[in-house]
Amino acid sequence: MHESIEYKAGDTPLEGYVAMPEKGADKRPGILVFHDWMGLGPNPKKRADELAELGYVALAADLYGKGVRPTDASQASKLATQYKEDRSTLRARARAALDALVAMGNVDPAKVVAIGYCFGGTAALELARSGAPIAAVVSFHGGLSTPHPEDAKNIKGRVLALHGADDPFVKADEVAAFQDEMRKAKVDWQFVAYGGTVHSFTISDAGNDNSKGAAYNENADRRSWSAMRAFFSELWGK
Repeated sequence: MHESIEYKAGDTPLEGYVAMPEKGADKRPGILVFHDWMGLGPNPKKRADELAELGYVALAADLYGKGVRPTDASQASKLATQYKEDRSTLRARARAALDALVAMGNVDPAKVVAIGYCFGGTAALELARSGAPIAAVVSFHGGLSTPHPEDAKNIKGRVLALHGADDPFVKADEVAAFQDEMRKAKVDWQFVAYGGTVHSFTISDAGNDNSKGAAYNENADRRSWSAMRAFFSELWGK
């Protein structure tokens, strides 16, 4: 079952996409899915549907605002840059999605995870850095940097970062700074790098030319999804 859901961050209307299992009234783990820089399009909705098939309640969140959907890379870059430069608003949008998911009533608030793709990985990590009560974060080829690395001390859950080893947009120094940030804050963190893999490796329409810096990689897509599922099994025993 899936449907659109409207919620707000302050006065800003947002429109997400909820997918949930067909049967069962018990409270279930909830998964926030944060979109890449192209906004709430087919990919995050597809991931929400796949998570519902696994028994989770998934909310593909809206970080840009209702009706704000970039149509090309130029628009997407401007929007993503706007929120990367305004982390307080990015955190507020992510927190509004968390509150909307928990408010649905069939979600166990102690079992909420945020996952994110590219720009959405940044959003998921910022939500954790804000001290939000989430059990874990999974970043798929996400941006790892933050202007406030000291905020990692606020992270309450575990962190799994899934990364393309040849990603030219998230360079080695950014990776090293992220790992140092996690280490200093004593976060329970894992980092997996996939060889021969660049940015956007889970995005099926990203093409297959690694020389462009962003490309789909079937192996890395499959392996990273399996890594996430194993991570969930460790969290909840399922």
